[in-house]
Amino acid sequence: MRVVIDLRSDTVTTPTPGMRRAMAEAVVGDEQKREDPTVTALQERVAALLGHEAALFVPTATMANQIALKLHGRPGDVLVAEEHSHVLVFEYGGVAAHAGLVTLGLPGVAGRISSSQLRTAAAPSVKAADQHVTVISLENTHNNAGGRVWPLEELTDVVETARELGLAVHLDGARVLNAATALGVDPAEIAARFDTVSLCLSKGLGCPLGALVAGSHAVIERAWREKHLFGGAMRQAGIVAAAGVYALDHHVERLAEDHARARRFAEALGAAGVPVELERVETNFVQIDVGRMGLERDDALARLRHAGVGLSATVSPTVIRAVTHLEITDADIERAIDVIPSTLLAGVAA
Repeated sequence: MRVVIDLRSDTVTTPTPGMRRAMAEAVVGDEQKREDPTVTALQERVAALLGHEAALFVPTATMANQIALKLHGRPGDVLVAEEHSHVLVFEYGGVAAHAGLVTLGLPGVAGRISSSQLRTAAAPSVKAADQHVTVISLENTHNNAGGRVWPLEELTDVVETARELGLAVHLDGARVLNAATALGVDPAEIAARFDTVSLCLSKGLGCPLGALVAGSHAVIERAWREKHLFGGAMRQAGIVAAAGVYALDHHVERLAEDHARARRFAEALGAAGVPVELERVETNFVQIDVGRMGLERDDALARLRHAGVGLSATVSPTVIRAVTHLEITDADIERAIDVIPSTLLAGVAA
């Protein structure tokens, strides 16, 4: 059966009619020469949104992360991150290949590490010439933890510890607008405390592609060169940057709708006997541990897909996830609430 309710990720969306119009009508120029007015407008908007001096438009959030991390260390230096963070799991060793960084993954709780863990990891070596930690990357919201959000107090503590230790701090903020929405704060309240921040436009914001890295004027000026080295320089990129401008105008406040639908969805699944830990549902992610139902992950996904509902795998061998987004309606949620328990519980009975 064709998937009719696609909850695999918030990356599956297609541009809305309004976004397509904005893209078609975009005023463009040569982006490599910094002459594209729509790209410039997007960069200025995002810099202000995140509380930074400047921002740089690039094709993907992975490239944004890779550029930022390369700016913060030399080959042989150490990057510290939570062990299941995107930069360590889904960027295919990019920090080693591109920046020459050694990676040190620390076990986290809800995708978060502590200041004490950081102090231990960054303790000076007894060898004067030994490798040392120079940068830490934090992820907010944390994808593999299930869209979990850093409490501001914990975030402040870890960032201040990093500053005390002389480390650069990068925020993988692909979904930082979801984090700000969940906390009820301006995005800058989270992002401004970091040296660099990435923001993805193709996740909750519904753009077809694009991301930005933000930081100081000096850092972003260096990032321009790295963008060229990464092959990320473009020409009339205002056509896609226009999607980002449109999204900032129309798709940020509505993130709260995704969160509300995810919460209602999770509560209904739990009430129907599907193993969902409600305390982990903080944004637009809902995780289901099918292993607790005696089901194999791939079998559960196949059963749901046949029933017309798409969910996706996670880094856990027994957990699948649903992600709400701008193409998921209240009616979709109600239908999924009916289909998922009956489909999975039928698999248990079988």
